[in-house]
Amino acid sequence: MRKARFVRTTVKDNACWGVVEGDVVYRLAGPPPAEQARGEPIGRLEELALLAPATPTKIVCIGRNYAAHAAEHKAEVPAEPLLFFKPPSSVIGPDAPIVLTPQSEQVEHESELAVVIGRRCRDVSADEAWGCVLGVTCGNDVTARDLQRQDSQWTRAKGFDTFCPLGPWLVTGLSEDEVADLEVVCRVNGEERQRGNTGEMVFSPAQLIAYISAIMTLEPGDVIMTGTPAGVSPIFEGDDVEVEVEGVGILKNPVAW
Repeated sequence: MRKARFVRTTVKDNACWGVVEGDVVYRLAGPPPAEQARGEPIGRLEELALLAPATPTKIVCIGRNYAAHAAEHKAEVPAEPLLFFKPPSSVIGPDAPIVLTPQSEQVEHESELAVVIGRRCRDVSADEAWGCVLGVTCGNDVTARDLQRQDSQWTRAKGFDTFCPLGPWLVTGLSEDEVADLEVVCRVNGEERQRGNTGEMVFSPAQLIAYISAIMTLEPGDVIMTGTPAGVSPIFEGDDVEVEVEGVGILKNPVAW
């Protein structure tokens, strides 16, 4: 698939897909990856309210996939990928607020490369895995850290509404090698909090897809959150959080109560 940026937005109260060319978004008849003739221009990118560039049936997340992040929590790097879920109801798009919960006193950011599946796959090898990918985007695995420490599993800490910002768009056409060397950065109110590189992952995206697909079928639109670098820290009402993945884009979300 060619390199391109795809967005989801709203036209006359209906969600639709568009392709970005320059600073103009052109409407598509349906979602990628199908090659489609572009339709009429929807508007300039800066004028549009964007939705999350994926509609997953499930969001599979990877814990401790950066050794430095595991170390900052005094945890061991797992011998196999450590999987957990976020519900689709946790997804929000760029500029939508991350809403804090009264159940937690310590909500934190986690900047991540998010991989979006493009075709149904089950039990694929690592060599086949990248062929199942539609594209990549920026993700924020927002976490109620105190609840994560309190609970024996992480569903509550990770699953609140608005705790999975994705965006600003879907980038297609990146090779497996290109994705293996991207800076992943988080800034809060302009101050850098996290910086890592996808080359530091314990398990590569292809390895993750192979591992997950041996357990469950991955459907088009499903999202894999590939783990976060070191430097996670609390966020508070009024903060502005940015997740930047090199060559992909910058995902911005305010924090609200």
